[in-house]
Amino acid sequence: MRRIYDQSMCLQAQMLHAIATVHGEGAHKKKITGKGIGVAILDTGITPHPDFDNRILGFCDFLKNRSIPYDDNGHGTHVAGIIGGSGAASEGKIVGMAPGCNLISLKVLDRKGNGSLSNVLSGLNWIIKNKDRYGIRIVNISVGALAKKGMGEDSILVRSVEEVWDQGLVVVVAAGNLGPGQSTITTPGISRKVITVGCSDDAKMVEVFGTKMVHYSGRGPTRDCCIVKPEIVAPGSNIISCNGLYQKTHNYYAVKSGTSMSTPIVSGAIALLLEKQPWLTNAEVKLKLRESCDDLGFAKCHQGWGQLNVKKLLS
Repeated sequence: MRRIYDQSMCLQAQMLHAIATVHGEGAHKKKITGKGIGVAILDTGITPHPDFDNRILGFCDFLKNRSIPYDDNGHGTHVAGIIGGSGAASEGKIVGMAPGCNLISLKVLDRKGNGSLSNVLSGLNWIIKNKDRYGIRIVNISVGALAKKGMGEDSILVRSVEEVWDQGLVVVVAAGNLGPGQSTITTPGISRKVITVGCSDDAKMVEVFGTKMVHYSGRGPTRDCCIVKPEIVAPGSNIISCNGLYQKTHNYYAVKSGTSMSTPIVSGAIALLLEKQPWLTNAEVKLKLRESCDDLGFAKCHQGWGQLNVKKLLS
């Protein structure tokens, strides 16, 4: 028998708690699930988890050119579960933000979570070419690099994500885990066009990449042009979601922390919004997010507009 999770059972409520924190539970009660909205995820891949049902519409492997979806790290599957897990393996206890959305996985990172710039760029180009085929409206990028020499606003990576944005897609990017110092937003989150997401509960002591960290969320402003970043924050600490390695661990779910987890919460919320109002442009989505955030009283370089509020967003 497969185990749901082998630690404290109270952790099973963590994803539901995150959804409640951003006031997203009402959308599910109204049957708004992101149905029909395609979300592309650039990450370590995706494991065909029970929570994804038959909603993995596309998969492209830029490392080994495999055609069958897989995730040898687990990060990408965890992100995908936060966006669109149905809760099938937990009897509905652990549900993603948009449990009806479609998932398109681009494997650009290896089993250690590392990747080359060329693979990320190839993934972005693939999305542009295939956005209509798979109904892609949102691109989730929970990866990044320190905005140092060669990775600034004029870098090819920033230009490439902005090209995706200019194609009409909503691009949602992690702020990175290099905070709390100023100008620690990672690339491509420094782009002034994309929606950059920080963590609203990074004051918790958590396990991130094998190291105990606190106040890890990347802070703005950007190094080059002092652009205020991130735009928005969402919970990201100790989030339970789909385990991409469940066939080895016999646990359907795992806990991870970081802005990588905050980002798909926002991506999932946008999928809910686009199901309800599919005519919105990416610029209009960004404006609605700005108008609906809750001010947490944090510095602008930490929270941007504030914390995601799904109830306000969908009103």
